Amino acid sequence: MAISELDLPTGVIAHSSADAQRQAELLADGVAKALAYAVQTHGVASLVVSGGRSPVAFFEELSRRELPWSRVQVGLADERWVPPSDPASNEGLVRRHLLRNAAAEAQLFGLYRPADALEDAARLADQALLEFTRPIDVLVLGMGNDGHTASLFPGNANLAHALRHDCPERCLPMHAPAAPECRITLTYPLLASARMQCLAIQGTDKLETMRAALNADAQQMPIRAFLHSPLEIYWCP
Repeated sequence: MAISELDLPTGVIAHSSADAQRQAELLADGVAKALAYAVQTHGVASLVVSGGRSPVAFFEELSRRELPWSRVQVGLADERWVPPSDPASNEGLVRRHLLRNAAAEAQLFGLYRPADALEDAARLADQALLEFTRPIDVLVLGMGNDGHTASLFPGNANLAHALRHDCPERCLPMHAPAAPECRITLTYPLLASARMQCLAIQGTDKLETMRAALNADAQQMPIRAFLHSPLEIYWCP
């Protein structure tokens, strides 16, 4: 099965690569070009990325692209409620694999905040995002086999609110079905405001998830909310 076999919505662009390394290179090239244009046009650029194991090769490729990184803000689509020193931290992952080489001068906006409760931490992160350049210039999402993206999980009590087009919060507390379950996620209006939106997926199982999502609603499979133009899907077997 190939991504060309999917009946994607009009305006959604699909990029197919032979392997994960080539996918990382192509995605890094596209993201770097958009960030350079944003800096040239607006004086500053914003990039929001997702965590997990899959983006590591992309992060390392992008870290070697020559850009005015001191004028690039890097944010996270979501975060586990653990400190950056924790192996599960998305902020820690970005610091290890992206904020190095040429990209060492980029400014990182993490979502983790120490607090008495997850809801309090989310409110603190929401306030901190007032300093983040919006609309987002480049967004790079991933997708789970259950159709979640960022930490927008099916069945979560906060999901319907987070997916509202007029959701007033920039981020919300969320609970994942697997540990560590406490999460903070950016909400749909902030994510969907991105000028360039990318989805990076690997494997035929993710294509089956995509096929299912195209025939579902966003409450069942939250990635469905993003499957429209402007979106570029980067896929490899």
